[in-house]
Amino acid sequence: MKSIDYLNELIPFPSVSSTSNVQVSRWVEQRLQELGFQTEWLEYKDSAGLTKSCVIGRRGPDTGRGLAYFCHTDVVPVESWSFPESSPWEPYQTSDRFYGRGSCDMKGSLACMLAAAEFVRNEPLDSPLYIVATADEEIGLIGARHIAARSDTYRDIVQRQCRAIIGEPTLLHVVHAHKGGRAMKVTSEGIAAHSSTGKGVNANMAMIPFLSDVRDLSLRIESEPAWQDDRFEPPTINMNVGINDHTGALNITPAQSVCTVYFRTMPSIDASGLVNRIRVLAESHGLEFGMMFEGESLFTNPKSSYVAELLELTRTDTSQTVAYGTDGSCFTELDDIVVLGPGDIRQAHTDDEWISLQQLKQGTDLYASLIQRWCVKPA
Repeated sequence: MKSIDYLNELIPFPSVSSTSNVQVSRWVEQRLQELGFQTEWLEYKDSAGLTKSCVIGRRGPDTGRGLAYFCHTDVVPVESWSFPESSPWEPYQTSDRFYGRGSCDMKGSLACMLAAAEFVRNEPLDSPLYIVATADEEIGLIGARHIAARSDTYRDIVQRQCRAIIGEPTLLHVVHAHKGGRAMKVTSEGIAAHSSTGKGVNANMAMIPFLSDVRDLSLRIESEPAWQDDRFEPPTINMNVGINDHTGALNITPAQSVCTVYFRTMPSIDASGLVNRIRVLAESHGLEFGMMFEGESLFTNPKSSYVAELLELTRTDTSQTVAYGTDGSCFTELDDIVVLGPGDIRQAHTDDEWISLQQLKQGTDLYASLIQRWCVKPA
């Protein structure tokens, strides 16, 4: 299968989000150009000063709505790897699986779309096809944010109101909605000292009453129907609180205490109002408050003609919602956007990551059928 050929080339790029993804992006750019796409290259520097890049390809005329496909080229780190036959950056194929970091999330999806685009490379298009590869999806959708803010090609996608596919793994089920997220950092400052001297100021002491208030708020929210959305499973925002004082020994008075608060937004939830409540709590205890991340929930009407058409093409009865987020949080200007890709999300980020060969074949066939339906000029 052509998708396997592409995936064999993609896996060896160790495109972990903490490193530059320029090499894998150049590979994507070259493949797109070979397939007849015009490409836009977008670069930015991340917080560590590394160069990151996104590639946007377009093929076809300046008429019709067309189809826009979105993926990311970064992958999560490999802290351990349990598959004995190969390393995470060494693609390995069995009779029914393909192993390697990113095989499921989500280089396998990109391989399917490139194979589908190659399948129709010699056919004339009457509506445009776009393939968008972002960076830093795994650490805050950063590349997608740059695309939404700076890409001329993306502005064309929005103006055209293309049918949009986020190719994250869904086992090729149509996902019409997913949760977003808000992440905050609350900081307490103290003075470091040897604890025997009594000269330090323990930063945790000011943090403790704030944590108590946040616990009470979280418990209240988890039980109140106004903060729930039964269209999702679980139907709650799942507030997660982390704490770290960064002390290396028991006898050091902590000079700083950092709390992170993260919750998942849903279309019916007042996310900004909840953020403000947490901000007020932090400031009432004299703590520093800062936003780390804001991602919108994604929602397309499950009764829309677009979703109905995709259900017909995927031969499924109903669309779904999921609790995780995608780059789609940044592309909410698009009216018709769903998550639809090969692979099982349960295999994403695992220490033996794989995608089934059946999903690669079915994903390629489905993407090719979407291109045929919405982009290829009728004979």
